[in-house]
Amino acid sequence: MDQEKLCCSVCLDLLKKPVTLPCGHNYCMSCIKVHWDKEDPKGAYSCPQCRKVFAPRPELVKNTMLAELVEDLKTPGIQPASADLCYAGPEDISCDVCTGKKLKAVKSCLVCLVSYCEQHLQPHYDSSAFDSHKLVKPSNRLKGNICSTHNEVMKMFCHTDQKCICYVCCVNEHNHHNTVQVEEERKHRQKDLKLILQKIQQRIQRRVEEAKVLDKEVEGIKVSADKAMKDSETIINQLVSYIKEKGTSLKQQIQLQQKEEESRVIELQKKLEQEITELKKMDEELKQLLHTEDNTEFLLSYSLPFKLNDYTDSPSFKMCPVKYFEDFQTALLEIRDNLKAILAQEWRKITLTVRSVDVLLPQSKPKTRDEFLKYSCQLTMDSDTVHPKIFLSNQNRSVSNTVQHPTNDFYFHRRDRFSNQQQVLSKESLIGPCYWEVEMKGRGLSVAVTYKNKNNLDQSEFGSNNNSWALECYGDCYKFRHNKITTSLSGPLSSKVGVYVDPRAGILSFYSVSDTMALLHRVQTTFTEPLYAGLWIWKSFWTDTTATFNEIK
Repeated sequence: MDQEKLCCSVCLDLLKKPVTLPCGHNYCMSCIKVHWDKEDPKGAYSCPQCRKVFAPRPELVKNTMLAELVEDLKTPGIQPASADLCYAGPEDISCDVCTGKKLKAVKSCLVCLVSYCEQHLQPHYDSSAFDSHKLVKPSNRLKGNICSTHNEVMKMFCHTDQKCICYVCCVNEHNHHNTVQVEEERKHRQKDLKLILQKIQQRIQRRVEEAKVLDKEVEGIKVSADKAMKDSETIINQLVSYIKEKGTSLKQQIQLQQKEEESRVIELQKKLEQEITELKKMDEELKQLLHTEDNTEFLLSYSLPFKLNDYTDSPSFKMCPVKYFEDFQTALLEIRDNLKAILAQEWRKITLTVRSVDVLLPQSKPKTRDEFLKYSCQLTMDSDTVHPKIFLSNQNRSVSNTVQHPTNDFYFHRRDRFSNQQQVLSKESLIGPCYWEVEMKGRGLSVAVTYKNKNNLDQSEFGSNNNSWALECYGDCYKFRHNKITTSLSGPLSSKVGVYVDPRAGILSFYSVSDTMALLHRVQTTFTEPLYAGLWIWKSFWTDTTATFNEIK
């Protein structure tokens, strides 16, 4: 009996519930069903071997004779096999008893420490002398069960040294150690292993549930992003249509104004041409009179009423530069620049809003400066909040207390400005994970993150209330302040400070930035209001201090 002849050509294993097709080929019932279920559902079903087509789908009936042959083949001691399946290959475990060309081992004995093929294993089934022997799947690690010192099977376990030993080791080297039989130790560790396995299975189940949640999250992100893209396209098209509509209206207005001005000029042209014609006629008459030889006729003709004064009120034109619609072009360019500035500012808010999309996944904290720069934001200072004794420059990215400046009356009447403390807030709010850097010159500066509660903040400097968190930068050290509590910090001194805040996660971190980033202080809290960056320039009569929101590229 050849085992290969009783194998299914689909799964390449022994037939299970064998069925015979009308063409004569045999398959496992489940294999042929799965094969036919995958075929084109047009009422035609084929044999995987000969490709003969059957219509309608044949009814499958178990072939009892083949089923009995397969069961006989599975019985130990009866199952023969072809030479190709029996002889051990390079990756197989070979029989230790076979001489010459070795056969595949089917079992290994933990007592004999030998692997057997089906033929040499038969005595273990036939003789009661081998009843106590334990047969396992073929293993090539049997030699590892032998003590390398005493060449004995290691049947004991030493708790003291946490290793397997033989009986001789137990009597000699491990005489006073805590030892047990390997079977007992296995039972003990098997309990621990089952607990670990149970935890792993629970974790797998939890991860599977989380994976399902993430699948829903991905789908939700996709649906929301698609809607946002359609909405953005619609809104942008509306803006473009609005601008085009205004442009069309503007063109019509220009054309109307053009016609009015041209009509006025043409009317003046007609008047001038009429006057020129009349003057030329008068000129001709006067020339004739001038050349009249008869004196009496000359005097009689000269006495005619030539009314030259009638033309003295005619308009006179001076040669001067004409602007036409140049002023309109200037005004339009100014509108364009203002609109671009507004869009640039508002577009940043939109970009930050997109970046702060709330997803269930916890975000990994950045560690390197390159990772922090992914969250970089460009901040400017709000001129409406700046104290009148500190001064903005560098497109409102720098602030200083330079004593050379006069009192800044320009800010006096701003409703939100600080009046008590030399402080200023950022114009932009901190939406989503944000990172920015402050570079300072001089000494006496606080870098802060704060709520925009100006009335409370103006009564005390950043860090002296529960609405703000501040890093104080001295010339030789750092301190952290919050709610009137000051904490001294250690860390490398640098003229540049990096700040990272994630409002959703409630994380605020301050870093000393040079060639590397060194963490100075981290806060874990719950932020309940929108956050803004803040700078506090300390009052000093002898030292100038300048702080700049660096433009990170």
